[in-house]
Amino acid sequence: MVDLTGKLAVVTGSTTGIGLGIAHHLAAKGCSVVITGLGEPDLIHDILKDFAEKYPKGRFEFIEGDLIKEESTLKFCETVLKRFPDGIDILINNAGIQYICNIDEYPNSVWNNMIAISLTAPFLLTKHFIPKMKEKNWGRIISLSSQMGHVSSVGRAPYSAVKTGIIGFSKGVALEAAPYSITCNCICPGFVDAPTLCSFMVYFIENLFQAEFVKTQNPTQRLITIDQIAEMVIYLCSPGADNITGTSLLVDGGFTAK
Repeated sequence: MVDLTGKLAVVTGSTTGIGLGIAHHLAAKGCSVVITGLGEPDLIHDILKDFAEKYPKGRFEFIEGDLIKEESTLKFCETVLKRFPDGIDILINNAGIQYICNIDEYPNSVWNNMIAISLTAPFLLTKHFIPKMKEKNWGRIISLSSQMGHVSSVGRAPYSAVKTGIIGFSKGVALEAAPYSITCNCICPGFVDAPTLCSFMVYFIENLFQAEFVKTQNPTQRLITIDQIAEMVIYLCSPGADNITGTSLLVDGGFTAK
């Protein structure tokens, strides 16, 4: 059984979907969690209340940070380190955006935002949080890439670019961090039963039922679940994964094996 008691994680994009699921799984293993992401005050209140009730031994805080803006990301890092002077142990770069559009019509602003949240933010967070991990001689940096970091599809060239980019970034960090018992990996989900799937499905399968879409796209004929992604995170935080670093782990129902 994985025991993360005494560890502290930052999970970006953790107010909904995959990020929230990852935060719950970490908390269930004894980890304290910094929640950050979009959401109205009532939603944030409900999330923190839920965590406090379910995991009374952990510490859970919401720290605001707009990861599209560099200044806001830097302030987020500063606030985390001020509230937690010993630093964090686990960084989950989960926040991201999806936008599907042919390249000749792709808005420059969306491209810039995608680069900011999917590449610049992980760079800044890693840069600011890894020194304390080095001091403790332990750390886990896990970024959510995508099956689109290995392949691509119509309307997703920019998305594939950033998801491929984070894989390359993670490989480099893994090499630098290896002497300090810090691992750095990517998880590459396929079609996950989460809110971000909706825009993709609307764009590509306007007249198909979800079941038929999954049947034709995934060899397993099943959507990936949030729990399956979160369990992969837990495994990468376990002693059994001490020698897994610099890799990208596909959880895609066999999509990229075709």
